[in-house]
Order: sequence, then C-alpha cells, then structure tokens
Amino acid sequence: MVEDAVAVDASCSTEDWLLHAKELVPIALDKAREVKGFPTRWKMIISRLEQIPSMLSNLSSHPCFSKNALCKEQLQAVSNSLRDAIKSAELCLKEKYEGKLQMQSDLDALIGKMDLNLRDCGLLIKTGMLGEATLPLTVASVSGSVEQSDSAAHNNIRELLARLQIGHLEAKHKALDSVVEVMKEDEKNVLAVMSRSNIAALVQLLTATSTRIREKTVTVICSLAESGSCEDWLVSEGVLPALIRLVESGSAVGKEKAAISLQRLSMSAETSREIVGHGGVCPLVELCQTGDSVSQAAAACSLKNISAVPEVRQVLAEQGIVRVMINLLTCGMLLGSKEYAAECLQNLTASNESLKRSVVSEGGVRSLLAYLDGPLPQESAVAALRNLVGSVSETTLVSLGLLPRLVHVLKSGSSGAQQAAASAICRVCSSTEMKKLVGEAGCIPLLVKMLEAKPSSARGISAQALASLMTVSYNRREVKKDDKSVPNLVQLLDPSPQNNAKKYAVTCLGLISSSKKCKKLMISYGAIGYLKKLTEMDIPGAQKLHERLERGKLRSLFGKK
Repeated sequence: MVEDAVAVDASCSTEDWLLHAKELVPIALDKAREVKGFPTRWKMIISRLEQIPSMLSNLSSHPCFSKNALCKEQLQAVSNSLRDAIKSAELCLKEKYEGKLQMQSDLDALIGKMDLNLRDCGLLIKTGMLGEATLPLTVASVSGSVEQSDSAAHNNIRELLARLQIGHLEAKHKALDSVVEVMKEDEKNVLAVMSRSNIAALVQLLTATSTRIREKTVTVICSLAESGSCEDWLVSEGVLPALIRLVESGSAVGKEKAAISLQRLSMSAETSREIVGHGGVCPLVELCQTGDSVSQAAAACSLKNISAVPEVRQVLAEQGIVRVMINLLTCGMLLGSKEYAAECLQNLTASNESLKRSVVSEGGVRSLLAYLDGPLPQESAVAALRNLVGSVSETTLVSLGLLPRLVHVLKSGSSGAQQAAASAICRVCSSTEMKKLVGEAGCIPLLVKMLEAKPSSARGISAQALASLMTVSYNRREVKKDDKSVPNLVQLLDPSPQNNAKKYAVTCLGLISSSKKCKKLMISYGAIGYLKKLTEMDIPGAQKLHERLERGKLRSLFGKK
C-alpha cells in the first residue's frame, strides 16, 4: 500500500524522495497488473512504470545528484505520478470511478504526466545540469552580488535555463519570467552559458497558446538576436516560421519584437532567402502599412536587408513592396523608416530594368526627390535616383526638379551622397542641352571642390562628371573661373595605381589647355612631369597634352629672351 512507503514531505532530502519513489514503483506495478478494465490504457501505463527504475538509477548515479534542486523537484513529480497510478488502479479494481468516460480521461492524463516525467528526467541527465551544484534560485542570486563568483552565477543561470525545458507549461512560464528579469540585469552571463538546447526550448515556447508566454519568449529571443551571438542556433532550431507567424497574427508586443528579431537575422543573405522561403515577405509588407512606428521601422529594415539579395527581388515586387516603400518615403512615422525605404528602393533598382520601370510608374522619382529636400540628404535616396535617371526622359527629370536637388546634395550631403550625385550627373548628361542645364544649375564649382575630397572614389567620380560636362563651352568657362580647378586637376595626374581619376583629369585639362592662363598654371603645378609618366602608361590624351604643354613652355622661354 502507499501508506507502507516511507513518509516524505517537501522538507525532506533528495535521497528521501528517491527512496520514496523507488518504494512506490513496485506497488504501482502490482496494482496496475491486477486491473482488468481499460486494458489498452493500463498496458501503456505499465510500459511507462517499467521504465522508471532505470530512469531513477541514471538520475541518482551522478555524484552531484543530491546537490541539484531540479533532481528533487523531478523526484517529487515522479512520486506524485506513481501515487496517482496507484489510486487510479485501486478505483478501477473496485470499479468505484465516476463514469467510464471520466476514468478514460483520467488515465489519459496520467499517461501524459508519466511521459512528461520520463522526458524531463531524460533531459535533465542530457543537459549536464547534474554536474553543477546550485544555490537557492532567485533572480537576485542569478544576477549576482559582489561576493558571488562568475562560476556560481553561471551555474544558477544554467539551472534557470534548464527549467525552460523541464516541467509543465506553468512551471516553464515561471522560469521564463525569471529569464526575462535576468536578461535585464545580467545579459552578458546569460549569453555566456546559453546552449543550443536552451534555444530550442525558447523556440518551442514561441508557439505556446498563451499570448503572455509568447510575448515574453519573443522578448528574450529578440535580445538574443540583437546580441549577435546566437543567430545560427536560432535559425537552425526553426525560429523563422514562428517569428513570421507572430508578425502576421501576434499581439502588438509580439509583432514588434518578432519584427526586430527578423531585422537582425535578415542581415545574413542566407537567412533572408529562408525568410522569403517561409513566406515572410507578405507579413512584413503588411506590417509596414499597419504597424506602430517601431514595428514599421523594423519591418522596413528587414525588407531592406532582404532586398539586398538579387534573386529574391522579383518575389518582393510581386508582394507589392515597390508601392509600400514609396509610401513610406512620404508617410513613414520615423525617419529611420524613410531611410530604410530609400535603401530598399536603391537595392531594387540596382540592376533589374523591370523593377526600375515599376518604381518610375509608381511615382518613385518624385517621392525620392521630395525626400532629398531635408537638411541632410541621404546617400541611399541619391543612389536610387542615380539608378533611375536612365529610365526617365531628360525633360521629365528637369520638370520634376532633379537639378536643384543634385546641387543641394553636392552642397550638404555626406561624402557618399555627394559621390552618388556626381554619378547621377554622369548618367543623366547624355545630351549637350542637359550638360548645359547641369552647369547652369551651379554644379561645376561644387564638383571642382569635390576634387579635393579625401576618398579617392570621390575625386574619381567628380573628375569623371567634369570630363563629361566640360565638352560644353559654358561649363569650360565655369571651370576656368574657379581658381582651384587647375591645381586640383593637376594633383589628380598622380600616376599611382590607387588614383582612378587620372584619365579623367587628363581629359579635363586637355579641354581647357587652349587657354594660355590655364596652360601656365598646369606647367607651374608640375603637370609636365606627371604627363610624361602617364604617356609611358598609355593613358588616353596624356601624350597630346604633354606635347602641347611642352610647346607652351618653349614659347614661354623664348618669349622671355
């Protein structure tokens, strides 16, 4: 009988609970084997009872068995299941149960409890938790004190994380609450001991029926994703479908944290492809239109990251991303949302002609130009415009106000934005009339100033833009007026391999070499020496300009005599 087993209560030691469970097993088995009713269910119960002795042996054989709080809790749970089995067997033997259906339901619940006991004890053994002695578990002890060593803190956190995998849902919920608090206080130590099995347990909790559990779980997963240390484990354990479902149908908190998690994870091109494969584009596009400011920005950034992968851009277009990103440029709640939208449009229009036409037809050029009116024009918007100018007529670009925006960027933009603007000028100037309009808009002095920029790429693209513009006489006059133009261009004759502007500098100087003043300046700043080396390197136009300057130098010498 149960009464013959050793009496125990919560204050008893782990060894006492082990002895109690061992004594209950044969009693439960004998009773179960006597039952004649519900044979299928009792056969299943007997099968599980027969597994308990070896499980108890494995659990108790570890030298640190008695020091681990989880062992005692598991033995208590096993003992409760054994007592329930004995009680149910006695009821079946005496046929004193409340209806056949109720007893069937009770036996099914008992089988579920025993399965959970066996699974949890197996997990406890596999996780390696038995090798670590633990202190009484509180949030305060986990987050650490001055006296507590890192090792003790790590042990406490390991036990706490193990509780996410062991026990019924309510117990896991309680453990999850503690994990959320610990992440706030001691994220570094949590990350230090986080294992793949812990990640797997968290991913499983993302699909819990409780909204609160899902919200807390995705909050922890969001922190893990943002830490940058668990991305591979998160993805391999199947977090993407669960996050996508939360973006699609979760609570406001769930959507926000899931979107932020996807924002971080989508920085990997491979993960971006997986997000697309799991159907993540449509929920993210929808969130851009319906989410709050933070969720909208996170969704926009996720889509921006995904759009960097060329082979998925058509899928994005089919889900209506072009119109959504153009709307964000105009109506985005946060500045960040608008920046992400501009970057996304830049990626989408990088090479795909169909997508370029789509952006143009949806009014993307007008929206990008309006976005550039801010005090700090962004490189991404200028780069998107650079990608699009070849798909729009010059007349339309001028009427939409492209040229004053380019001037604004050259004056006020970052180095990257200025380079994108100079590149746009190179692409848009396909006719003499357009080149003249660009010059008249005031771009020449700003491009001359760019020749002094520190990045060699900036010097190169500005020299290329000037070489194109200076085929028009008006623009050549503007270059001649600028006292810094010749000195800056001569400096770009440097023959070093790192200088990618030299061929354009040769072209620019050649176009103004008919001016005596400019020739004198070229000679005085050392152009002949540079050109001699560039001639040897077969740089187009270098020999002709070198000969012209040499003749000018001789005339100057004879003139002095």
